[in-house]
Amino acid sequence: MLAGLPYDAFDSELTAARRVARELILRFNVELDEERRMEMLSGLFAGFGKGSFVEAPVFFDYGVNIEIGEGCFINANSVMLDPAPVVLGDRTQLGPAVQLLTADHPREAELRARDVEFARPVTIGDDCWIGAGAIVCPGVSIGAGSVIGAGSVVTRDVPAGVVAVGNPCRVVRELG
Repeated sequence: MLAGLPYDAFDSELTAARRVARELILRFNVELDEERRMEMLSGLFAGFGKGSFVEAPVFFDYGVNIEIGEGCFINANSVMLDPAPVVLGDRTQLGPAVQLLTADHPREAELRARDVEFARPVTIGDDCWIGAGAIVCPGVSIGAGSVIGAGSVVTRDVPAGVVAVGNPCRVVRELG
């Protein structure tokens, strides 16, 4: 799965790992004490940087493949599907309802019918801002300092230091 090879999403080990994550998600999403909520994530995520904050509710598949840099802000209703790594650089901000998706499906119907999936990492550099409702598709990297407009669907890599918007997301100008 982590190597990007096809896998069975209903494998018993993967199903058990998702159950562990869902139990934590349920507790996280109803916990009122913010410090306790952040401790929950730091105990599960691959990395949870100092000063980072995740607003409830949130959803992820496993959690163990998510790495959040220092000083990040993740707003409410974020979705991080993480059968492959999801990496957020330092000081990156996600607006509400942002989706970071690493899970993908074969284009061939017969493979999808057999529950075959594969995954490709999502990497977001330092100091990025991802606007509300944006969707970042499997295998996409967003360069440091870039801004992704609200509602964008990011299907391809975005270079550093740009504003990119739309569906599909396209660079509209350079920053600085």
